[in-house]
Amino acid sequence: MRFGLFIPQGWRFDLVGIDPAQHWSTMRGLAQAADAGPWESLWVYDHFHTTPVASAEATHEAWTLMSAFAASTDRIRLGQMCTCMSYRNPAYLAKVAATVDIVSGGRTEMGIGGGWYEHEWRAYGYGFPPIAERLGRLREGVEIMHQAWTTGSATLEGKYYAVDGAIVQPLPLQERGIPLWIAGGGEKVTLKIAAQYASYTNFGGSPEEFDHKSQVLRGHCDALGRDFHTITRSSNFNTIVAATEAEVEDRLAAVIARLTPFVGAERAAVIERDYRGSAAVGTPDQVAGRLADRAARGLGYAIHYFPEAAYDRSGVELFEREVIPQLA
Repeated sequence: MRFGLFIPQGWRFDLVGIDPAQHWSTMRGLAQAADAGPWESLWVYDHFHTTPVASAEATHEAWTLMSAFAASTDRIRLGQMCTCMSYRNPAYLAKVAATVDIVSGGRTEMGIGGGWYEHEWRAYGYGFPPIAERLGRLREGVEIMHQAWTTGSATLEGKYYAVDGAIVQPLPLQERGIPLWIAGGGEKVTLKIAAQYASYTNFGGSPEEFDHKSQVLRGHCDALGRDFHTITRSSNFNTIVAATEAEVEDRLAAVIARLTPFVGAERAAVIERDYRGSAAVGTPDQVAGRLADRAARGLGYAIHYFPEAAYDRSGVELFEREVIPQLA
């Protein structure tokens, strides 16, 4: 199994209480520690407002961070989970990503999806089109990016996007272009787009849901004549790990206590239930065992979000020492 790490950027109230002047040094320090450690990749979210409640608390922009991480790390791969297609013109996004790939020395990943955070869409003036349109934009945008990164230009007269000889030069350093991670488990559209274009998928759910989505993806691959095994399946995990179950409870309680003033008790209770249902909350052996079960089901890549990371790296470090070696 391969491993990625989310860097806190504020979106999930994971920089609250830290002076904004110290946000970048906090994020950079975590990124550089991951770069020196066993992680294959680091990740940020492509969002503008905090969740589940929009607030004035910090949320740093994903692609700006991508460029900064490209210049301040040496080895680790760089991704977003996931870029919302409709937030940026896809030809422009292809150009931005190609530049980041060059700055990073060929380490960029493109996580891409249709988008879902309605408050954010409307606040930034994007409207909030129905899901069919958002997925249609995703399909056309992925085609534009694929053209741009493999030929150096893109032309498409689509329903949602029209580009005419958009030049994307120089090409990304990666020989076949920037790898596409198609995020989401929509069975009729998203997984079909993934079967055609993706190097990676990203969907979660229960083990049984993961199995089902995998079979749907396999069906789309078969219909297109693509080898299902050429696509790496990934999932994201909320992660709290500690030496004992009692310490896990203490750490979870501290996370919920920090969130409650910002999201309210009702939403905090929902967040707590989500953490308790995560395969990556527990002792190292518990977490490794659950991840091993996912690996047996075909999960090839696990991306972990540690809510404490900006305040306390000990959980990340314990995961590095005692979980990754059992599965990598």
